[in-house]
Amino acid sequence: MLSRARPLLLALSLLASFASWAQSLVFINPGKSDEVYWVTAARAMQAAAADLGMRLEVRYAERDHLRAIQFAREIAALPTKKRPDFVIMSDDNGTGPEMLRLLDAAGVKNFFAFSSISPEGRVETGGPREKFKSWLGSLEPHAEDAGYFTAKSIIEQGRKANARRADGKLHMIAIAGDRATPSSIRRNAGMQRAVTEAGDVVLDQAVFAGWARDKAAEQAEWLFARHPEARLVWAGNDLMAFGAMQAWEKRGGVPGKDAWFSGVNTSREAMDAIVSGRLAALAGGHFICGAWAVVMIYDYAHGHDFAGEGLELDRTMFTLFDPARAATYVARFGEQFDQIDFRRYSKALNPRLKRYDFDFGQLLR
Repeated sequence: MLSRARPLLLALSLLASFASWAQSLVFINPGKSDEVYWVTAARAMQAAAADLGMRLEVRYAERDHLRAIQFAREIAALPTKKRPDFVIMSDDNGTGPEMLRLLDAAGVKNFFAFSSISPEGRVETGGPREKFKSWLGSLEPHAEDAGYFTAKSIIEQGRKANARRADGKLHMIAIAGDRATPSSIRRNAGMQRAVTEAGDVVLDQAVFAGWARDKAAEQAEWLFARHPEARLVWAGNDLMAFGAMQAWEKRGGVPGKDAWFSGVNTSREAMDAIVSGRLAALAGGHFICGAWAVVMIYDYAHGHDFAGEGLELDRTMFTLFDPARAATYVARFGEQFDQIDFRRYSKALNPRLKRYDFDFGQLLR
């Protein structure tokens, strides 16, 4: 009887040893715990951590930048043995420098994903591994792509529909996220680039709705009244696009028929709207950034420092969704990402891998 118990005891001992050895991560999530984009990002990170044998805790700041800073303060105050090995965070609303200062003082290694320190914040922080030695690096989706792809798409659709007004121009309004988050700034820059390149587009007005659907709906009501010639509506995320569409429908309009709306993200509602034609353009896939960050940290912890590719990576991740791609995404993933083998993307586990490929499009092929 004792001989039969020994293999089980050995297995339990190994599992306990593995659990105590596995690297621990905390993700200070700037979004809300019921916000589709940030919940999706967290789920992808959990899938990556599970594949790589890491323990991940997600703390939602609920769009409260002071709460994000408080999380960093609480982590820094933990007894040394209870602190996580790594913290992943995002510089939303300029919170990065203060979180970095708190964690570095406690010697907690940290990494920025989604949005790194803004140019303004660099005056205080410098770059990774300079003034703050515990700041390992950053990974950001090339956010300008999202703004550019979606703006270019609705401009092309507006032309095909002959939506030019009496002055021979297409008129656009833009509803952006916020003024401080680097990814928001870059999405706006991509939109502006598409407008400049077009030559036949007038950007009537740009506003900031704080990524919120209800705020965008409120702003869109008076924007449509102030700019009656606008038929193109660019939005920095899907929620703001839906808010603007709601305001247009309230006026008797039909999105996709007499006005063209764009958004960013991969919510099921957005996918359905692309398939139906109600939403004219959608870029997404960048939620995977956090999962790729987990892979990079795993490699760092196993002796494969990503510094060879750069401490601050800005990579293509966005995909422009059409109905076919949207259907593929929904069928393949839904809301879970367990079918992705994140081990395949680790340099530590695949020595022949020389360069990270973070393009989301590869997961839809």
